[in-house]
Amino acid sequence: MFEKAKTYSKITNLWAIARRYFVNNFYDGMLTVLGILLGFLTVILKEGQSSVDTHLVILTGVGSSISMFISGITGSYLSEKAEQKKIKEELNRAMIITEEKDIELDDDVNIKEIEKAMLTKLSNNIEIKKTSTLKQKKKRSKNIQEKAETFASIVVSIVNGLSPFLGGLVPLIPFFFVPVAYFSTFIISFSIILVCIISLGVFLGVVSKESILKYIIQMVFAFALTLIISIFLLS
Repeated sequence: MFEKAKTYSKITNLWAIARRYFVNNFYDGMLTVLGILLGFLTVILKEGQSSVDTHLVILTGVGSSISMFISGITGSYLSEKAEQKKIKEELNRAMIITEEKDIELDDDVNIKEIEKAMLTKLSNNIEIKKTSTLKQKKKRSKNIQEKAETFASIVVSIVNGLSPFLGGLVPLIPFFFVPVAYFSTFIISFSIILVCIISLGVFLGVVSKESILKYIIQMVFAFALTLIISIFLLS
């Protein structure tokens, strides 16, 4: 199974695709829950409260993470299957057109040339064997490609659903350890998000072999922009 998975991943360039899905959706999951936390924090500050029950925050955050998990898996799998079906139909259509052109060319071939090509039974048998071998190779290649695409669709769908789910759970870590969340609990959560965002920026910089600082600045800017817009709308 490991060798098959390795082969399928090479055919479909699976790990590069899965890596992109993971980074993007993990980041999206964190920012989604960040908005939820900002909503709770704004309510606390507006109503003059000093704390909020953590089970409310956890239930809301986990509920959002579960919805992202389900939508990520189903949406990605269905879209990948649809794309594969479209590609197969286009390939089949192209093959039919090619075969029709080949038949037209065969009709124009001189009959004497065909008779010369069929002089001996041995040569016919060799040609039949060659054609059969080529067909088997094409069929085998097609089967491997289809299996690789199916495997890639499943893996990508899981990654697409699991990454925002995990990204949504990470900001909730401090709330699992206290019965009541104070202002300091939210600050710790925001700090965890910031550390994760910086780590993702470093990861992207290493993968792309470009400036790590550039990616960190871009991702932190998005984080800060989310904070500013959310606070402005909720205030």
